[in-house]
Amino acid sequence: MSGSLKSIIQLGLALLLALCAGVLVFQWLQAKSTAGRGLAVKTAPLVVASRELPAGTKLAPDMLRIQNYPEAMMPAQRYATVKEVEGRILASSMSANEPLTPSRLAGEAAAGGISAVITHGKRAMAVKGNKVMGLAGLIRPGNMVDVLVTLAQDNDASKTMTKVVLENVPVLSAGSQLAVGADEAAQVADIYTLELTPQESEKVALASTQGTLHFALRNASDTETVLTEGANARTALASYRTQRVARGPGTSVEIITGSKRSQVTF
Repeated sequence: MSGSLKSIIQLGLALLLALCAGVLVFQWLQAKSTAGRGLAVKTAPLVVASRELPAGTKLAPDMLRIQNYPEAMMPAQRYATVKEVEGRILASSMSANEPLTPSRLAGEAAAGGISAVITHGKRAMAVKGNKVMGLAGLIRPGNMVDVLVTLAQDNDASKTMTKVVLENVPVLSAGSQLAVGADEAAQVADIYTLELTPQESEKVALASTQGTLHFALRNASDTETVLTEGANARTALASYRTQRVARGPGTSVEIITGSKRSQVTF
């Protein structure tokens, strides 16, 4: 056997062994990957919202669906069937495909509508609105506002004062709307419903019957309380007024003209 033929045979055997080794390694990696995927795909049924749902909604089967979720990502408290939550009331809004948990629901005895979204210990109070009060429709459900009132002082209609009486108040609804869609145009509501404590409700009731209410829209992240003195006609007209410079005592000069004396003050 010639040397060249022997070299070709050795090279062929080496390639064959390398090919077999490659096939074995590939099969081992495939088996390992399949086993890993088999462990990761363990799922369980979970109730999720089929579309965007506003707070106060009474849940119906067509609003929900079952989705298989990985067990490692499951919420601690959850629902596995739509039957468990059918007829319950949402206490807060939900996005499409968001898992439904007990914290999203009002109590089982809760009725639908705005009563389901009122925070425990607070009250919903409606006040009559207008285009100015509602910032031409820019005040929407979920916004935070400050409430200002203009009232006569000491029962004297000629003396009025405007004062911030409530700050950072949630707007529960505008008109009959509990929520506003992203593509919904601004509309002026005739009634605004605020979430207040009983003490705050008394202030608003007095202000709405004895004076004039105004809303000041605020940034939702701005929760700072600002103390004010209130404004009346005098303080309002004093705004942006230049300060008068106080003059010191003048300088007097005596002028003598012949037998006449006179005094001039500068």
